[in-house]
Amino acid sequence: MKLIFMGTPEFAATILEDLVQQHEIAAVYTRPDAVRGRGAETAASPVKLVAERYGIEVRTPRTLRDESEQAHLAALEPDAVCVAAYGMILPPEVLAIPRYGCINVHASLLPAWRGAAPVERAILAGDTETGVCVMRMEEGLDTGAYCICRTASMEDKSAAALSDELANLGSHALLTALVHIQEGVAEWIEQDEERATYAKKIEKHELDLRPEDDPRKAVLKVRASSPAHPSHAVLAGRSVTVLELRGISGDEAALELTRDMERGSVRFAGKRLFIGLTGGAAEVLRVKPDGKQEMDAKSFAAGIQGIKDGSLVWGAPDGV
Repeated sequence: MKLIFMGTPEFAATILEDLVQQHEIAAVYTRPDAVRGRGAETAASPVKLVAERYGIEVRTPRTLRDESEQAHLAALEPDAVCVAAYGMILPPEVLAIPRYGCINVHASLLPAWRGAAPVERAILAGDTETGVCVMRMEEGLDTGAYCICRTASMEDKSAAALSDELANLGSHALLTALVHIQEGVAEWIEQDEERATYAKKIEKHELDLRPEDDPRKAVLKVRASSPAHPSHAVLAGRSVTVLELRGISGDEAALELTRDMERGSVRFAGKRLFIGLTGGAAEVLRVKPDGKQEMDAKSFAAGIQGIKDGSLVWGAPDGV
């Protein structure tokens, strides 16, 4: 099939890598170069980098409502437009262009977690299962019928690990869906509106850790975090990004070490680093101090004077 692909992050780049092996990609649409991560320089999206490697035309319009952009897209005469985490709304004029319509790979089990941050919201909600759905796009936000879904177990996976797994599942599901669509045998299932939930975008500082959090909430925040949405905290006077945090429920040794910990306290005991939260404690496993490389908790604690005497505290970043 002759396709146009629209996507931006690594999740979409993984799908494009597989798609280009089996179909003609007439053009790739992605978000314009932007500051990504904490650097000051602009960088191309992961999807743009893949497209350039294969010599595919890359388009980075600020909007798809521009008539000249719509005319350019129509002139490519795509059989279908495939979308994965593009980050831009497709207007009706674009939805009507391809012969087989616009097909979206969405990282949730629809109708759950429609919207911008399905992976993060599923983690924060404590879901035990998630997945990907290949859906037919319409004017509503992720409201179209789907033809293929693939499931994945959440377990204790981070957002990055889960996104990688879902990208691979989504890639294979999309390739299968395209065959079914072309052969006219795709079975479209309408979504149950009563079961729909919305995955709003992650706000700045939303995943920062606070002593007011309970241990489970804190652990889920860190699992849902990413370079774009980190979990910040100030541990023993040091500003850090918490990269890995573990609950201690069922860990008798850890429970004994933290038995009398107060909310907001820091304790380094048994060569393990703990933070006091509301209703319990959690173990810090890995951090990245500001301006330094990431390190394990033991290495971090080794550089802090007085951390063993139990008098140090932790909290959310200033002004949050």
